[in-house]
Amino acid sequence: MKLQGNNPTDKMTVAIQEAKEGLAKQEGGPFGAAIYQGDKLIARAHNMVLQTNDPTSHAEVTCIRKACAKLGKFDLSDCVIYSTCQPCPMCYGAIYWAKIPECIYGSEALDAERGGFSDREIYQAIRGENKGSVNFSYIENHECKKLFTETYDLY
Repeated sequence: MKLQGNNPTDKMTVAIQEAKEGLAKQEGGPFGAAIYQGDKLIARAHNMVLQTNDPTSHAEVTCIRKACAKLGKFDLSDCVIYSTCQPCPMCYGAIYWAKIPECIYGSEALDAERGGFSDREIYQAIRGENKGSVNFSYIENHECKKLFTETYDLY
């Protein structure tokens, strides 16, 4: 898929169209994403949490999965992701692990919060301002630790 021109606004329009499609199909929230390799559109996706009953099916994560499958690699360091909203911490993590060097977004977390999609508690927990709604417990396990002493040639 090739987009006409190299205009970031045109590329964001694809993400917006995805968000609108997801809403029209009632598959998830008002979020869309598109991944480009230069001018070439690699993947596009919208939030599919409601359709899949999978809370990780955010637009960015779904788009990254599609792009990795299409390109046959997990390293998207030659790509840019366009998102209709500032990525949540989970999506940021997916973008980070996919090695995408640039994310261009069209609205901020506060805009999403005004629309009923708040990840404020997650940001506060990350900053150590609260414990959040999940209790994390550490149980030292030498077998678990041993997994990280091996030499892996996977990456």
